[in-house]
Amino acid sequence: MNNFTLSSSFAKICISLFSFLFAASALTHDDFLHCLSTHVSNSTSTHEPIFYTPNDSLYSSVLNSSIRNSRLSSPSIPKPSVIITPFHVSHVQAIVYCSKKHGMQIRIRSGGHDSEGLSYVSYFKLPGYAVIDLRNLNSVNVDVESKSAWVQAGATLGELYYWIAEKSGNLGFPAGDCHTVGVGGQIGGGGYGYLSRKYGLAADNILDAKLIDAEGRIQDRKSMGEDLFWAIRGGGAASFGIILEWKVRLVPVPSTVTVFDVSRNMENDATKRFVHWWQRRASKVDENLTIFLTFKTAASSNNDTKIGVEVGVRGTFHGGVDKLLELMEKEFPELGLQRRDCSEMRWVESFLFLNQFRSGESLDVLLDRTSYFDFLPRKVKCDFMKEPIPDDALETILGKLFEEDVGRAVISVFPYGGKMNEISESAIPFPHRAGVLYMVYYTLRWEDQEEERHVSWLRRFYNDLTPYASKNPRATYVNSRDLDLGTNNLNEGGTTNITQASIWGTKYFKNNFYKLIYVKTKVDPTNFFTYEQSIPPLLTHSKSH
Repeated sequence: MNNFTLSSSFAKICISLFSFLFAASALTHDDFLHCLSTHVSNSTSTHEPIFYTPNDSLYSSVLNSSIRNSRLSSPSIPKPSVIITPFHVSHVQAIVYCSKKHGMQIRIRSGGHDSEGLSYVSYFKLPGYAVIDLRNLNSVNVDVESKSAWVQAGATLGELYYWIAEKSGNLGFPAGDCHTVGVGGQIGGGGYGYLSRKYGLAADNILDAKLIDAEGRIQDRKSMGEDLFWAIRGGGAASFGIILEWKVRLVPVPSTVTVFDVSRNMENDATKRFVHWWQRRASKVDENLTIFLTFKTAASSNNDTKIGVEVGVRGTFHGGVDKLLELMEKEFPELGLQRRDCSEMRWVESFLFLNQFRSGESLDVLLDRTSYFDFLPRKVKCDFMKEPIPDDALETILGKLFEEDVGRAVISVFPYGGKMNEISESAIPFPHRAGVLYMVYYTLRWEDQEEERHVSWLRRFYNDLTPYASKNPRATYVNSRDLDLGTNNLNEGGTTNITQASIWGTKYFKNNFYKLIYVKTKVDPTNFFTYEQSIPPLLTHSKSH
């Protein structure tokens, strides 16, 4: 047989195989939609659709409405066969039933901030998959007397903070500062913010939860048992079920907090001394004070010349400005913080300040899920530092920022200590506790089409930090998902085995990873809830999706 005949035969086989797979995919897709239509009417009392396919005019706007990283909305990124926006718990149960019956893999989205888009993208090269967008399940019910609240998984942090403040000026919740982040995902992976040094993570302050398991049953803490309740608080809840609601413990906050946001240049000797002492002291100061740092290149006023590395210093103090200034003079006099740099306000108002709303905006901004400033493509990595980076090494590292466009590469540094030192590594799956000085995010954004060039630079930059990062393993944060970690084969049709998963699993969860596998095996042995970095069961069954 000559090469032409062989090539022609191979082409015919490929065409036949493609036609078979396409037909099977279409059949699965149609059967799934028919099942949904049978169990869920595709409209509500307001005639708003519940599910959208690529043939629907609103499909793209619904899909893109929660994408916070335009890298993940490009034409090359896989798109779901259907997006479902349930209005009722029974709708979610129907989705689970139809997904299992017709082999449709699902993704679960609340806020859409996940760094690799795993709540709405499948890199498994599946013939089709469905996204459950929980945006309509977003109620918040605050009980001031019990200092708790039930918050549905589709609510954002802004919505949670807004409704807490509506009921009380002296209660808060220790989660992140970005108001458009969904609570379902943030709490499921941990949830770090300005209150964490005083009260721990969001996931440390969960009293109960409701989820739908792989059998479509609604479970609460009592019925699911303590093992599963442990796993969903910081272990990536989407590996185990679909979170419907969290019952959160509300914590006391003072009537007045003080915030500041100042910039300094690293060419200044006082700034260098401040950064030196921040590395060594920020985790040890009064737990009412949290100071975040950001490093990026700055430009001259006409934006054509890089003039140095700018240090952004952003702080929240739970108390008045006089006490803050006294504390800063004692701990960080090199910063030279002045009264004019500080603003006193209510705790809830600090989230407007932290999100750059500084023109007298109403608290209603916190309810706006679309008020997010930067949709540029980006890539993120994360580290936990247990030792200060030596001053000369830090200067060299910061110099590498000049290799990228002005201000596009940002190092964000978040202090630990306080309550984070007091909670056991095994209390919940999130293990990064005592001994951590600070957490570091490396974020790179770009405006051109040269994604590979920019991402390659960030990978090199991350590798250059290896000598100073945590070791055995080099740990990272599950809420900063990174598909660079491990060697997952993303073309295998929807499963991940333990050998593959242990590479990234131990980085996210350290030894807690193995208990997560135990819980997964117990509650979802057929691996119904699976995605690229989900927790696998002990025995990964043959592909069921």
